[in-house]
Amino acid sequence: MPPLTSAGKAVVAASSRHDLASPTSAAATIPVTREMFDQWMVPCYAPATFIPVRGEGSRVWDQDGRMYIDFASGVAVTSLGHCHPVLVKALNEQAHRIWHVSNWLTNEPALRLAKRLIDATFAERVFFCSSGAEANEAALKLARRYAHDRHGAPKIRVIAAQNAFHGRTLFTVTAGGQEKYSKGFGPNPAGITHLPYNDVAALEREFAEHGNEICAVLLEPMQGEGGMTPGRPEYLQVARRLCTAHGALLILDEIQSGMGRTGALFSYMQKGIIPDILASAKGLGGGFPVGAMLTTHEIASVFSVGVHGTTYGGNPLACAVAGAVFDVINTTEVLDGVKARHALFMEGLKAINVRRRVFSDVRGEGVWIGGELDTPWKGKAMDVVKAAGAAGLLVLVAGPDVVRIAPSLVISLDEILEGLSRLELALNRALT
Repeated sequence: MPPLTSAGKAVVAASSRHDLASPTSAAATIPVTREMFDQWMVPCYAPATFIPVRGEGSRVWDQDGRMYIDFASGVAVTSLGHCHPVLVKALNEQAHRIWHVSNWLTNEPALRLAKRLIDATFAERVFFCSSGAEANEAALKLARRYAHDRHGAPKIRVIAAQNAFHGRTLFTVTAGGQEKYSKGFGPNPAGITHLPYNDVAALEREFAEHGNEICAVLLEPMQGEGGMTPGRPEYLQVARRLCTAHGALLILDEIQSGMGRTGALFSYMQKGIIPDILASAKGLGGGFPVGAMLTTHEIASVFSVGVHGTTYGGNPLACAVAGAVFDVINTTEVLDGVKARHALFMEGLKAINVRRRVFSDVRGEGVWIGGELDTPWKGKAMDVVKAAGAAGLLVLVAGPDVVRIAPSLVISLDEILEGLSRLELALNRALT
């Protein structure tokens, strides 16, 4: 290599300085409008007409300074609300240490988060990633690989539930069993069978006929996107028994139900079962992208170096924040508080329904509740979401007929009451 010239050395030195003011592009300071989304973004989403710019706790403010009560939490993600001081502190501290190292190296926050998860659950091994889809993808690949290595190539079938949701990769969206998400992408991964959720007889019949071919059962302990339907303990327990009897693995998708949302650290802890593999994300990072797959030493042993991986898995910033989230949520005070909030929400929603019957059913666990619209209002859940936005409230849907509520685990009493009042206003405006 020829020696670097004086000019070359000067360029390297100048670009290595950290005291320079960061250059600012014209785009960094332009006034932003909602219309720009339609001009510049791939049209996978249809965001609301307003743009949030600040959040604190369970309150969000838009560009015009209007305040919204947040009953959505970014789809069950901001588990401790917006800008929780413990999370801000953890992020700031880690931001001054190290941001990213890749998996050619390990790092302290990742190992500390893994230890927390292992100590609190059935798990003995952890795989980190950046999202729920990645966590479920890893779980499915691990289950297939385990069956291949322990039982032979023919044992590849995955049993999943109809109307489920497990992510947007080709494998996970196929496992979800909702054609509206999976069609139009060419051949879908083979070997996935969908059965009605909570149907014990269907599950028993499938194992009786094809048990030797089944490598895994993938279930949500409570279906979220599919309509906010809690999994019956007896159904999940039968799934556990059948998997054990036929050498299949039970995979639980706790992307939404985990990290305290149902009143336990993970939902399986209230269902009388122990999974073989568990997927976690969303609330695990409290708003910072992170996911995790948990499993046992025996099952994890079929993966070896290079068999699976992800660039950002175990990122120090993500794991530092997730560790702080974990320490706040995994306490008696917070988990008991979720159960108390469940009672408040259920009481408030039922009171709304007494004054004007709009729901045929109100169901859920913890601070994860769905109101199924009564027959005259079927198909109008998105109308309620839009009316709620106009009333200063953020809520979600779970299909066309269900209004979904998934607030912060630590939302205040005043915010609950104000949010319910705004929801009632939205329901009365939307359902006419």
